[in-house]
Amino acid sequence: MTISFPQNFIWGVATSAYQVEGATSEDGRGESIWDRFCTKPGAISDGSSGAVACDSYHRYAEDITIAQQLGVKAYRLSIAWPRIVPQRDGKINQAGIDYYRRLLDALREAGIAPFVTLYHWDLPQYLEDNGGWSNRETALCYADYVKTMAEALGDRIAVWTTLNEPWCTAYLGYGNGIHAPGIQDYGKALAAVHHLNLAHGLGVQAIRSVIGDTARTNVVLNLATNVIDEDTEENRIAKHRADLIANEVFLGPMFEGCYDSEIFKVTENDSDWSFIADNDLSTIHQPVESLGINYYSSAHVRHAGLSSTRVSTRNPLPAQDIVEILPPTGELTAMGWNQEPQVLTAELLGLSRRFENLKLVVTENGSAWNDVVSADPAMPNGKIIHDTQRVNYLNQHIAAVAEAMDQGANVTGYFAWSLLDNFEWSLGYEKRFGIIGIDYATQERIWKDSALRYREIIAANAV
Repeated sequence: MTISFPQNFIWGVATSAYQVEGATSEDGRGESIWDRFCTKPGAISDGSSGAVACDSYHRYAEDITIAQQLGVKAYRLSIAWPRIVPQRDGKINQAGIDYYRRLLDALREAGIAPFVTLYHWDLPQYLEDNGGWSNRETALCYADYVKTMAEALGDRIAVWTTLNEPWCTAYLGYGNGIHAPGIQDYGKALAAVHHLNLAHGLGVQAIRSVIGDTARTNVVLNLATNVIDEDTEENRIAKHRADLIANEVFLGPMFEGCYDSEIFKVTENDSDWSFIADNDLSTIHQPVESLGINYYSSAHVRHAGLSSTRVSTRNPLPAQDIVEILPPTGELTAMGWNQEPQVLTAELLGLSRRFENLKLVVTENGSAWNDVVSADPAMPNGKIIHDTQRVNYLNQHIAAVAEAMDQGANVTGYFAWSLLDNFEWSLGYEKRFGIIGIDYATQERIWKDSALRYREIIAANAV
């Protein structure tokens, strides 16, 4: 069966600055929290960093050509804040602005719309030295940085994304500490949650103050997709708790202008939430054109009281004493993640029913596998990667998006993660999500079957 998409459906690919750019000490760029975190012994599984990554800082023209060959309509990228405001003095680095102007102009000349994320985790280290996202001041500095970007790049950007996955920034960066800056303090994690929410609202306001109300803005969330296998009252309570701390701390303030009062109650041992100031919620609750959804896998949860053996070590969230996360089942990706495309369908439908007038975009979706390079004289460089499992994942999840749309979900685009194999944060270069492979020794780009399949889907506008 073939399922077609609307003619205006947006097909795209995604990357982020620290994962692909490299050139971390060139052209006046300042230090980020990930530069610092990568120097911490044991922080990155293979001891690597993003210092070179895919060298896209110098090779972006080649990557844009590949995106053209794929036929994508949009490219989702991020701006490295430390390239723009590299030092504590707040002075703007013109070389950083000039780089992104060249990149955005090249995309537009190629007929590819730039979807630009203003914060994809690479906080300037000098702000972290002053408390980072646990400090309200960081949100205010973010607003200044965003206004600078709107003034410098306003006519070049199709869609402005304020934040990528604030869940990861707050809970992995400040909660369990497996991401930069590596802090383990749930009180600071909850403060980071609020200050990221505040930064989102201030960022939207800053963009509109320069561009006007016609500015197309969004935020990208990796909402937890918690599933219960046995529908009991206890399991529903556990799922509700997990959803509350992972999802509602962002959805409520951003889209409804309030925090669920239960959040304060269940986190009272970690925080009194005194960092919420008057008018914060009205600032956070800004109209946006769309909500970006990053989806990779689901989590099956149950009430922890059902088992004497706790397996919730994967859970980085506070107030999860009643939540047990079950081991994933079925064919697992190289990340150890399950594959449940039907849960993506359910997530998109649920969000569309809750926020009826809000457009949804799948801003990241992909899978990591253990790729092997093969010879193929028909390919430009004589090489190819046969990644059948990634092709299957791609087919099934794009079909899941189509199914959600068929049932009424207001989905307007899909971005494959990722265009390139890249620096996978605390896992270094061990995990590969790209539909284009990277030989890091030579920086050679190698096509995969998944890229060829994605090109087919885009050309047909159908799966």
